[in-house]
Amino acid sequence: MNFDFTEKYILENDFVLLRPLCVSDKENLINFAINEPEIWKFNINGGNGKENFDTYFDTAVRLFKEKNHYPFIVFDKRNNEYVGMTRLYEISNEFKRLDIGFTWYGKKFQGTGLNKNCKYLLLEFAFDKLQMIRVGFGANSKNERSINAMKSIGCKVEGILRQFSKDADGKVIDAIKLSILKDEWEENVKNNLKEQIEKYASS
Repeated sequence: MNFDFTEKYILENDFVLLRPLCVSDKENLINFAINEPEIWKFNINGGNGKENFDTYFDTAVRLFKEKNHYPFIVFDKRNNEYVGMTRLYEISNEFKRLDIGFTWYGKKFQGTGLNKNCKYLLLEFAFDKLQMIRVGFGANSKNERSINAMKSIGCKVEGILRQFSKDADGKVIDAIKLSILKDEWEENVKNNLKEQIEKYASS
């Protein structure tokens, strides 16, 4: 099955639901930009503050319409709240690869198992449904929280891209690249990640 930008992909389990972003979703997320601007500290063009979030959100919608990025809004079923965003991008049906990124959540939802549930659904979709052979990830090389989170789900470090981007303050930063391959997903990553989210479910 090839990825199709015209399809409305909905990914969900008992704890989280991901659905395609729509214009009206800005109202569901703007409070994080106003009240928690620090969650975009390591991100270039992040959504810190209303004006920046308007640009960030509108860009996500534009890239979606241009069939470049496929953004999801994240809904926490346990708390009955919209809690953040994530995206699929660098999608290649020809080479069977894509990247997952531009992920953020409100502070109270970090470390709750929400991210692992989201990543499981996205990876399951990529590898089991789309039959991708590679899923890539990236981060500011100083963003230890994000890097540790990616490693904990099974990502392997591929290398550092020197002076690759900028942070929210405009400082030039190195970027770290990671990935999971389909063979790794099938051999152990899928089961390990499933066990991790089951632990959160029982806690």
